[in-house]
Amino acid sequence: MTTKKLWLTLALVMVSSFAVLIFFGNDIYRKAPPIPDKVVSETGEVLFSGQDIKDGQNVWQSIGGQTVGSIWGHGAYIAPDWTADYLHRESLAMLEVLTIKDGKIFSTLPAEEQLVYKERMKLELRKNTFDPAQNTITYSDSRAKVSRQLAAYYTKLFMNDPTFSVLRKQYAIPEGTIKDPERMRLMAAFFAWSTWVCISERPDGTHVTYTNNWPNDETVGNTPSASLHLWSGFSVLLLLGCIALLVLYHVRNHDGEHIDLPKQDPLRDMKPTPSMKATLKYIWVVSILILVQMLAGIITAHYGVEGQGFYGIPLDKFLPQSISRSWHVQLAIFWIATSWLATGLYMGPAISGHEPRYQKLGVNILFIALIIVVGGSLTGQWLGVMQKLGLVDNFLWGHQGYEYIELGRIWQILLLVGLILWLVLMMRALLPALRKKDESRHLLTLFVIASIAIAVFYAAGLMYGRQTHLAIAEYWRWWVVHLWVEGFFEVFATVVSAFLFCRLGLLRMQSATIGVLFSTIIFLAGGILGTFHHIYFSATPVAVLALGATFSALEIVPLVLIGYEAYHNYTLSKSTPWIKAYKWPIYCFIAICFWNFLGAGIFGFAINPPIALYYIQGLNTTAVHGHTALFGVYGILGIGLMLFVLRGLYPDHHWNDKLIGTAFWLTNIGLLVMVSISMLPIGIMQGIASIQHGYWYARSAEFMQTDTMQTLRWFRVPGDIMLAMGETLLVIFIIGLKTGWSRKGTRN
Repeated sequence: MTTKKLWLTLALVMVSSFAVLIFFGNDIYRKAPPIPDKVVSETGEVLFSGQDIKDGQNVWQSIGGQTVGSIWGHGAYIAPDWTADYLHRESLAMLEVLTIKDGKIFSTLPAEEQLVYKERMKLELRKNTFDPAQNTITYSDSRAKVSRQLAAYYTKLFMNDPTFSVLRKQYAIPEGTIKDPERMRLMAAFFAWSTWVCISERPDGTHVTYTNNWPNDETVGNTPSASLHLWSGFSVLLLLGCIALLVLYHVRNHDGEHIDLPKQDPLRDMKPTPSMKATLKYIWVVSILILVQMLAGIITAHYGVEGQGFYGIPLDKFLPQSISRSWHVQLAIFWIATSWLATGLYMGPAISGHEPRYQKLGVNILFIALIIVVGGSLTGQWLGVMQKLGLVDNFLWGHQGYEYIELGRIWQILLLVGLILWLVLMMRALLPALRKKDESRHLLTLFVIASIAIAVFYAAGLMYGRQTHLAIAEYWRWWVVHLWVEGFFEVFATVVSAFLFCRLGLLRMQSATIGVLFSTIIFLAGGILGTFHHIYFSATPVAVLALGATFSALEIVPLVLIGYEAYHNYTLSKSTPWIKAYKWPIYCFIAICFWNFLGAGIFGFAINPPIALYYIQGLNTTAVHGHTALFGVYGILGIGLMLFVLRGLYPDHHWNDKLIGTAFWLTNIGLLVMVSISMLPIGIMQGIASIQHGYWYARSAEFMQTDTMQTLRWFRVPGDIMLAMGETLLVIFIIGLKTGWSRKGTRN
């Protein structure tokens, strides 16, 4: 296929995919479950208002939101999913109230009579009592009574009732997480409404709830709908068919071209410009962030076994689990993104050979801005969760409560400004190269497009407000998490790595351009609309489920040839003597292939089909995919890119292979051990529990605090130690390039 045709195909894929994404996004807006003016009982008593629900959502966000359990399956893993927990408790309480009204006790009734009351309870809960004319939701008097009981239950849990101290410890929730009774009343209203969404059938007569019958709980009639089975099967068939077509294309078009390798390192004599040298401080900051992020991860993991402390230290009073987890996730994104941004700033002048005026100043200003955003956002998150900010101030400066986008709105805006500044600095440096009409212009153009997308698509996180409907906020949140992190960062990384190999003389520019364009088309064809697989059960229409299942399967297609890519990179690392200087950056690219196949491919597709995600969304199987894809692919890639930059900044010496090699192997083996002997077995056991007993049980303290589960959590320690040692040695290696202990002799 010619380059022109590939460009046209890429344009068609992007335009059509985003048109569909926006069209069905509009459908999510129109069909979002209602937030009423008020929720009333049959007798007319106002239980809570629509404004209470919105304010309660803000209270939930202020305590850490999705870092303290989850809502609709999205969030952390130690505490329960509050909607599943609420629904199960509501169903049990309803059975008691209904039988007491008849002068009976449910637990003493014969099985046949219990079935009658179970059916009455199910019909009452599933009936959609929203009145659009009055804009109200009506609870039966029995359900209103249960609502008050559950509000009291969650008040005791999140405030300071001493009888709940053991349960709080099991959930890693500090005593007095919410200090104001009024705030607690509001959050209880939000829990009640978000659970009403999970059990109320849509008004279209399909007998399916707003969340497509999620969470699974047979007691209340939440079982998989026909569409879940249909689109799961279709996604598997589509995957198999597209894999066959891709393999056929690859066989017919791969000619194993021969290339005359340079006899000397083409980059050996390149002199770093002042702005290129200024990127070194970014790498030093990345090193610090890696260590802090690692420590936050250790603390977060330990909260799973000790709940409210760290080896006896009452750490939750100063650093609760919601903060350590927020920092662990946010710092991962910060250090990975910073390593990539530094690579882009380094590559600009390296590609064009041009150092724009004041470029170093711009690099230094951006560095200061990033430090302010990182430090300010982490501080704001702590202040918000410790309940030291009002609800409005918390949204602006504190903790937004949404996983991966925890930082407050002001910090979001400042980060966006920083990304735009980065884009401007990149474009200034690349402009002379873009003006040339040589064979590199296509790859450069794709590099620019990916850079623009990185800067622009983060703005999707500004599309929702403080009290935006949760279903709509989830839609835009996944634009950032999926399209920004998993989409255009992937394209950017692919282009950068291809450019590096071309500059080293290991790839022809024309073949690299065709390969990158083709890979980008295949990836974005599934990746853009694959965004929908994250929101199957976030109160979205069935069409979203169908599209998400179909196109998320296509995301796996390019990974079937990952073994060839890994082998190709390995042969490049052995191709000529001077390439040994780039051994460990290239080995990082080989590791990325492994983690792409295992983490993004196997672990990703294992949880993506709707019928699978129906049972295991938000279980430790999701954490397995998250760690192996985010760190295994994007983190290792960030490390590899940093090592390429460091090779250029320290061109005159060989490296201490023993030190960097030990760091490389400990990091990768540690990650594999951590997920395979601890997180994955926990996730599998949770999945079985979810299928057999219901989602609520798989996330409950009753199941998660058994001796078996505690032992499996402790099994993380060997992998965690190896991973921590690998990251520490990596930082020691980076420091050693400056001090000398990582340099071994002079290169010829």
